[in-house]
Amino acid sequence: MATAVETLEKLERRLTITLPVADVRSEVEKRLKQQAKTARAPGFRPGKVPMKMVAAQYGYQIESDVLNDKVGRAFNEAANENQLRVAGFPKIEPKQEAPEGMLAFDATFEVFPEVVIGDLSKVEVSTVKTDVTDAEIDKTIDILRKQRVHYHTKGEAGEHGTGGEAVAANGDRVTVDFVGKIDGEEFAGGKAENYAFVLGEGRMLPEFEAATVGLKVGESKTFPLSFPEDYHGKDVAGKTAEFTITLTRLEWAHLPEVDAEFAKSLGIEDGNLEKMRADIKVNLEREVNARVKARNKEAVMDALVKSTEMDVPKVMIEQDAQRLAEMTRQDMAQRGMDVKNLQFPADLFAERAERRVRLGLILQQLVSDNNLQATSEQVKAQIEDFAQSYEDPKEVLKYYYSDRRRLGEVESLVLEENVVNYVLDKAKVETKDVAFDELMGSNAQA
Repeated sequence: MATAVETLEKLERRLTITLPVADVRSEVEKRLKQQAKTARAPGFRPGKVPMKMVAAQYGYQIESDVLNDKVGRAFNEAANENQLRVAGFPKIEPKQEAPEGMLAFDATFEVFPEVVIGDLSKVEVSTVKTDVTDAEIDKTIDILRKQRVHYHTKGEAGEHGTGGEAVAANGDRVTVDFVGKIDGEEFAGGKAENYAFVLGEGRMLPEFEAATVGLKVGESKTFPLSFPEDYHGKDVAGKTAEFTITLTRLEWAHLPEVDAEFAKSLGIEDGNLEKMRADIKVNLEREVNARVKARNKEAVMDALVKSTEMDVPKVMIEQDAQRLAEMTRQDMAQRGMDVKNLQFPADLFAERAERRVRLGLILQQLVSDNNLQATSEQVKAQIEDFAQSYEDPKEVLKYYYSDRRRLGEVESLVLEENVVNYVLDKAKVETKDVAFDELMGSNAQA
């Protein structure tokens, strides 16, 4: 039997469970007799081991199992009788004081909160939209051209011209020898030979690139260079070095022409430039749509969190933080890092876990109240959308439908989209235009 539920703090509850000692002993004896039928011991045939020896060998474990079973069953019955939605597992502790002939245990646990979502018609959500114009297509073509760049010696006559005067300028690929000294002494990482980089890409510190611009092959220059305070090399961060560089090779960038051959290199079989631009636009719009959805979903989730006041079970936060830690550990291991003895601070994932749990409870309530579950048609449409960017869409469908876990991930995505659309339909929505470059540079997380 169990006592009335006692409220301790916020979502924390406690009840006392009592069990008759006679019932426990009876069950222990029953299980010991069952164990004795197959028990083995040196000098005895199977099933002929004396009961005292069976009790000595198995008694403690069997008694522990019986108590766990009976306490667990009593707790579940009490939770059902009191209509409690228990979050996580209860903490069971034996009580020193108990009625005669009884065993007593305290069960401390948390319950799920009552989720009361605010009036969505008063919720304000700021969404974004971005258009793909000819300018974005042109920029993408430039990027694709740069990915196919090849270099020629600058200043030499040839099939592709000279590339201009044989003087280093932004856009050129330069190869240099350099040596750096601090207080007259060379330092680790401050010397290299035949080191190549492209001027203007920001790969080197500004002073280094500025000193290289204007040099001809064979020329040298000595200049001071101040390392930033936050420079990744701790030994030189915040210090000033004197560098000497010598230009050993100079090449200009030859970008491919935007012609039929270029279009064919992008998979347009007939080399039609209009088809190429249309194909690029479709791909850009797909990426823009995905990022806009992510930004807008994040805005909706933020609005739901702000409009819903509730306590969150600590046990659920702890469990999710542990999951996040394990996911991080696995990711680091896949990257080749040694995580065998890696320990994360206890609160490292707490804030993120709290938000995830809170949102999970809110979404669960919204879905339940408004019948927003993902339908099979929606799931199939989502997978077909994924498949559009692959050569064999049927293989993509097979990939998802052959694994229940993968299919569940798609169902979760659709469910979240149903919630987002539902909230946007109810809320006060302000939509603003966001520049393409700004959107593509963002990394909104759900």
